[in-house]
Amino acid sequence: MPSSPSFSLISGCDVTVVPPQQPPVIRIKGLRTAFGRQIVHDGVDLTVRKGEVLGLVGGSGTGKSVLLREIVGLMEPTAGTVEVLGKDTRRIPERERIALQARWGMLFQDGALFSSLTVLENIQVPLKEHTALPREMIEEIARIKVAMVGLPADAGVKYPSQLSGGMRKRAGLARALAMDPEILFLDEPTAGLDPISANAFDELIGNLQKSLGLTVVMVTHDLDSLYAICDRVAVLVDKKVVVGTINDLLGQDHPWIRDYFHGPRGRAASAAKG
Repeated sequence: MPSSPSFSLISGCDVTVVPPQQPPVIRIKGLRTAFGRQIVHDGVDLTVRKGEVLGLVGGSGTGKSVLLREIVGLMEPTAGTVEVLGKDTRRIPERERIALQARWGMLFQDGALFSSLTVLENIQVPLKEHTALPREMIEEIARIKVAMVGLPADAGVKYPSQLSGGMRKRAGLARALAMDPEILFLDEPTAGLDPISANAFDELIGNLQKSLGLTVVMVTHDLDSLYAICDRVAVLVDKKVVVGTINDLLGQDHPWIRDYFHGPRGRAASAAKG
């Protein structure tokens, strides 16, 4: 997350030193998404800064997960541009696109692990696909990633069906971190978790973001997660996007945004954060 402003003493006065704004790692311009006559996005502009945690929220059918998939290249928008790490993902050669994809990791809902592979084998998949590292090194990296996400060592030899929902998400996160990515994409990371497990997962993401210097883009409906770890929030409404800090969005008069942040769950999340 962006560091807090620092202070220095000049002639007996405290002077706020404002840190420089980080460069963008994702830039979306004029994005339009249509499925036949159904228009989901129409002129979406969004910039994600290096090192921030951006939450992506919106009502049902607003295209949160669709937008995430368009950013990572799993879907193509109808129009507009998507630049990730300075590259237009629609205009680069296949080999360059594959190399670019190795610079980010993605956690899908419920982990999306390969059911026929153990946790360690799942984590090794991107390493085998994108590197020529020796087998022993790949296996060691996989074990390190298991520990990094807070899983016990014996979880590595288990299959996804032998894990709880929370453990599957952690295993999926370990696979997303296998290539030491610069950007981490999360699709509903706390969905289906009990409040204690969800809070622990939020803390894990926050700690990893700080220690690894990650940029995180997180689709979520969980207000507690927004308050806990997000620097800014992008709200998909009326086929476009409204972006700001939570304090910014609390002042918005759009009906959906007002109801979302000022409703009972929003008030509870705000009180818990306070």
